[in-house]
Amino acid sequence: MAQAVFTAGRTSAWSAPRWRPRQASVLAFALLAPSLLFLALFTYWPVAQVLWQSMHGQIRVGGPQAYVGLDNFQKLLADAAFRKALVNNLVYALGTVIPSLVLALGFAMALVKTTRVNALFRALFFLPVLIPLVAAASIFLFLFLPNVGLIDYHLAKLAISGPNWLGDPDIALWSIMALTIWKNAGYYMLFFLAGLQAVPADAYEAAILDGAGPWQRLRYVTLPYLKPTIGFVLVIGLLNVVTQVDHVFVLTKGGPSDSTNLLLFYVYQQAVENYDAGRAAAGTLVMLALLLVVTASSLRTLERSFGEKEP
Repeated sequence: MAQAVFTAGRTSAWSAPRWRPRQASVLAFALLAPSLLFLALFTYWPVAQVLWQSMHGQIRVGGPQAYVGLDNFQKLLADAAFRKALVNNLVYALGTVIPSLVLALGFAMALVKTTRVNALFRALFFLPVLIPLVAAASIFLFLFLPNVGLIDYHLAKLAISGPNWLGDPDIALWSIMALTIWKNAGYYMLFFLAGLQAVPADAYEAAILDGAGPWQRLRYVTLPYLKPTIGFVLVIGLLNVVTQVDHVFVLTKGGPSDSTNLLLFYVYQQAVENYDAGRAAAGTLVMLALLLVVTASSLRTLERSFGEKEP
């Protein structure tokens, strides 16, 4: 009885206050105000400045900024280097995101069981994630050095003459892709490990009782349960291919013949090397538009994946 009285009194003392709708709205906006302020200062204001800069430029060298309309965008689209960077970024996305995703899924499936050996291999595969991208690029620069690099050294033992990994326009972009796949696969593996551990064991037991082999269990049990994880990793991967550029700066600086030039590095060249802030701003807006399209379509895919019923 005493316990019941105590519980009733505590419930009454800690009951949530009843807010009127207007008071609740004022409180909500007051709580959101700091975040909205930082969002406006560090996100929307810079975007507005880039938009302003993309429509201004110097009519003459050393002169003041003047309104030029869409001239910067027209120059951008007429620039063969920009079109090359756009195509390179598309190839770079297709050549890194899917292989990284498949490799990470393979790592996760092989190491999903919690054992000491698997813990060691998980740490080894995750180690590249801990290395800064500039440092990783320096390591690969040593590997790719012609004649004296580690890859050419071992190929020479097999009497094979290696190509110029970073100097050949047909190979240089693929060499950079190898670095990106090596760097990202261990990171994506963590998400797949979490996803695999959420797959119920009885789903596999039922599949085995039905006579399903390893491939059928992967196709009809594992992959359907991993749809949200795959969608999430896909979003991260697509965003990374547009925002990572440090390795290009260290390994090739966009060369040879713009074969490794990516969108973000092109913007850097226009702003820092060519002092063309207007064209750099126009390139930034194009890149921002691509990011919005990729993010919106990926989030839509994610929503559909989360909305589907469990298999």
